[in-house]
Amino acid sequence: MFNPRGLYAITNGPRVDLPEAVVAALAGGACVIQYRDKTTDHNRREAEAAALARICARQGVPLIINEDIELALRCGAAGIHLGGDASVASARIRLGNHAVIGVSCFDSIDRARRAVDEGASYVSFGVFHPSSTKPNAPRARLATLIEAKSLRAPVVAIGGITPDNAPALIAAGADCVAVISSLFDATNIQAAAQQFSQLFS
Repeated sequence: MFNPRGLYAITNGPRVDLPEAVVAALAGGACVIQYRDKTTDHNRREAEAAALARICARQGVPLIINEDIELALRCGAAGIHLGGDASVASARIRLGNHAVIGVSCFDSIDRARRAVDEGASYVSFGVFHPSSTKPNAPRARLATLIEAKSLRAPVVAIGGITPDNAPALIAAGADCVAVISSLFDATNIQAAAQQFSQLFS
């Protein structure tokens, strides 16, 4: 049963210190790691994903691969995060009943309901604040998080999240806050992760 609560850390590679950065995020309390790398360097991506899968397995934390089902299979990740119009059912067939499958739902409760009905393990909404990763993405509303409490799946908030604006998202119903820049661009990644993790205690 996938039932996380806390910091959902999304990597910002490529970076030479990626394993060390993820170890620091885990030491700070991250409860999920997502490997996100949009480059086409397949050999490096596979090596990095395999290394992160081993690191996460030692800590008992799920590694999620962003949008690449075959990479998730090859590296032994816990699951996949799907964006766009990717099929939950197809991912479930490829990855099996125990895989974690997350779906980006932007600001759409209807999309989230369909994803959960199709077997998604969690749904994510965002962006909630200006995001350097997705500067042109439409904004999501706090009301969507409140309405999402009725869904039968954990809810993740994403987009421009900082320790200062995260509490409102958590209060509205986010089980996790997904963070890239505010975590992995920090001078002290472990301390930044602790700041986010403590918001859930």
